[in-house]
Amino acid sequence: MVTTSEILSTLRMIDKQKLDVRTITMGISLFGCVSDSEERLCERVYDRIVHQAARLVKTGEEIEKDFGVPIVNKRISVTPAALIAGAMKHPQKLARALDRAAYETGVNFIGGYSALVHKGMTETDKAVIASLPEVLTETERLCASVNIGSTKAGINMDAVRMMGGIVKQIAQNTSASGGFGCAKLVVFANAVEDNPFMAGAFHGPGEGDCAINVGVSGPGVVKSALEAVRGRPFDEVAETVKKTAFSITRVGQLVALEASRRLNVPYGIVDLSLAPTPAVGDSVAQILEEMGLEVCGTHGTTAALALLNDAVKKGGVMASSHVGGLSGAFIPVSEDIGMIRAAESGALTLEKLEAMTCVCSVGLDMIAIPGDTSAETISAIIADEAAIGMINNKTVAVRVIPAPGAKVGDSVEFGGLFGRAPVMAVKPFSSKDFIGRGGRIPAPLQSLRN
Repeated sequence: MVTTSEILSTLRMIDKQKLDVRTITMGISLFGCVSDSEERLCERVYDRIVHQAARLVKTGEEIEKDFGVPIVNKRISVTPAALIAGAMKHPQKLARALDRAAYETGVNFIGGYSALVHKGMTETDKAVIASLPEVLTETERLCASVNIGSTKAGINMDAVRMMGGIVKQIAQNTSASGGFGCAKLVVFANAVEDNPFMAGAFHGPGEGDCAINVGVSGPGVVKSALEAVRGRPFDEVAETVKKTAFSITRVGQLVALEASRRLNVPYGIVDLSLAPTPAVGDSVAQILEEMGLEVCGTHGTTAALALLNDAVKKGGVMASSHVGGLSGAFIPVSEDIGMIRAAESGALTLEKLEAMTCVCSVGLDMIAIPGDTSAETISAIIADEAAIGMINNKTVAVRVIPAPGAKVGDSVEFGGLFGRAPVMAVKPFSSKDFIGRGGRIPAPLQSLRN
């Protein structure tokens, strides 16, 4: 039962505090499209997506109008490409079919040009990964991800070594846009199967034929709520965040259930992630600063983020039995005006961000680094982050952009929701011999849970 007070509170959150449903993402299984013919596989994939998602965008727009809830993106996630590509010699054909299907259905992005290589790599995995620089340069709406580690399997350092070079090449291929192609690639450890957020979304092999997953966001709502308890003890701060997250999740579940009903597709999960935008008043960094920090990145930031992330999850699970995805707080630098300012002031460094990823929902996200950063250093950054995820049994991700021609202190403009990225310093010392070892970092003791 939705009460009158909840309705009025939701209207205030939408009108004044930038509450929105960030995405309705339709997950689509492509296992039924497998064929020994490359052309036939691509035809089946295109037809399956276009048929299944034909009404997705229109339905999202209708729900937005009927309920008055802004729905920013409509997206599609599919079965990881490497799992259905079989013996394809040219997986680029599959990438183009996915991009065409996204264009035909009118969605913002399609995710799932992905490979799951946390323990080893098939020849198909290698082919999909090797094609990333080409396909992320040529396609417009396609997003990709590679899972290189997990708590159960350890870290595939051969894949880590490969991904450093891949990221570097994508940046060079898209140098005219500041290396923006890298913004469409996420390197994961412990990737989840029901994430609705791009660029890392894919429809996992444990999922059904189709599902509706909704990602809802509201950093501005949380910040506004905390203003009412300014100076109060952290117990009250946590309780306030929990209650606010409850209200936000209820909105997401309402939209998810309605989309599921109208599209006749099973409801999957609500992902309650405080995903910021470059707009003023829609910042995770400003939530942390509202807790009493002079600037995000100063001492105390990791503790504040830990409280926020935990309270968001607790409030979400009280509002819905199917909270999933990456639920918590995102810290993408370029997409958060507070993070941008903190990085420009010197308070927020790559090392501090790494510490914050121990307690946030994802990882090193939308971070610009100097264009001359070596592939081995990028691989080492990925390895460090994967180790955090592996040891702590949490999902982590890396989305770094070695901006061609840019140096520390420069700024790279991406526009729209992707915002502006100040170029952050990396260590000048070499990790080449470390990355060159290859092999696999073994799974930690906590993986033995049977």
